[in-house]
Amino acid sequence: MKNRLFTALEWRDGQPYSLIFDDIYFSTDDGLEETNQVFIAQNQLETRFKSLEVEAFTIIETGFGTGLNFLVTSALWLTRAPQHAQLHFYSIEKYPLKIADLSRAHALWPQFSVISSELLNQYETLKSGTNQFSIAGGRIRLSLQVDDIALVLPQLTKKANAWFLDGFAPAKNAEMWTVDVFAHIARLSQANSTFATFTSAGLVRRGLQAVGFKVEKQAGFGKKREMLRGTFVGEFL
Repeated sequence: MKNRLFTALEWRDGQPYSLIFDDIYFSTDDGLEETNQVFIAQNQLETRFKSLEVEAFTIIETGFGTGLNFLVTSALWLTRAPQHAQLHFYSIEKYPLKIADLSRAHALWPQFSVISSELLNQYETLKSGTNQFSIAGGRIRLSLQVDDIALVLPQLTKKANAWFLDGFAPAKNAEMWTVDVFAHIARLSQANSTFATFTSAGLVRRGLQAVGFKVEKQAGFGKKREMLRGTFVGEFL
């Protein structure tokens, strides 16, 4: 993949900062704990993984970023989910990190070094479009879509059990939070699909409610006062 497709970032106080969106990739308080509180806990993933009765569980993420959510989710899957089950993790990222920046970010969380190594070894061949990665002997399948979300979502057909809505905030990255994006999130949801997002913006709350999600506000992490979570209760398109 040509370098122009990689994101422009700089490191500030040991953490990556997006120059495109003028924003942090994860909480400066504790990025790992932010992921656990926002995406893992609010989607009830530990309980759902342990009680899984089907062959696969699907997560769709809007915004791969440093891959922290993927690392945390994968580690939880390997320790909680049945051995025979497979995690399908779809993530959309228009501006991926260079492998050197991704590796530097992952070094912040050495507890995930085994998963990170497998991912980084395959990430070297990253290209525009669809990238398929196999982790932990195939127990985890990562489909990393390097493209504009408006082009990727219409092509997806797999229904999500859970959503990680982790693009930069609407004020920074409006294209991740459009009416069309919300409509496709609904199309790719099933009964009781859940979502979680760090943002509590009214645009996001109203947009998800309009397409059939029951939305709740929760206490946010760190400096963020509130966040959103919810469940799909609308029509199954």
